[in-house]
Amino acid sequence: MAEIVLQVEDLHLYRGARPVLTGVSLDVERGELVAIMGPSGSGKTTVLRAVAGLESFHGGRIVIDGVALTGGTHATKATLRELRRKVGMVFQFHCLFEHLSAIENVCLAPVHVHRAGPGAAEARGLDLLRQFGVEHRARALPRELSGGEAQRVAIARALATDPPLLLMDEPTASLDSERRGELALIVKGLVARGRTLVIATHDDDFAAAVASRVIRVEGGRIAALSDRR
Repeated sequence: MAEIVLQVEDLHLYRGARPVLTGVSLDVERGELVAIMGPSGSGKTTVLRAVAGLESFHGGRIVIDGVALTGGTHATKATLRELRRKVGMVFQFHCLFEHLSAIENVCLAPVHVHRAGPGAAEARGLDLLRQFGVEHRARALPRELSGGEAQRVAIARALATDPPLLLMDEPTASLDSERRGELALIVKGLVARGRTLVIATHDDDFAAAVASRVIRVEGGRIAALSDRR
């Protein structure tokens, strides 16, 4: 029987009186790459933010590898700390800290949140940068990186605590066709090593190339989903 890494059950979220998500439910198995697609404002990025614990929600339940979030309640600090071990997120604009080097960005959460030793954190960080082909940029500041390099550093940062679930928001938005192809190889490699990914994207070609399933969201609800490959 397949192992479920992410369960989203009847998710509701409002901003003021405006409904943003109105009953989203989905499950994601270990080793899947699920693409969430839909027009701007459909709620796909909001789903990712709720899963990552970055946005509170008003109804429903989210379970990530055994860590549960319940709508209408505030998660405890202990729950949020454990959630950070379970979920990594790569933002659309990378969101690297501009005053820190690439390796310092990657080491930030392991050292300051999870209390890893600086030496061990840097060794793992350099190994991740090496895997993504940017170890030579480890001491560079974000403003010195190309868009593709910054994205690879952001992926390394999201994986620094070895979370079972990786979320990516519009990862191809600022990439040319060559860089999109490189990113496709990276995410396929992550899945081949057992990582589970959920990606919000507008990019039909990228989704077709990498996703094991596509879920389409419109008006805060799931409008369609494909079968597992």
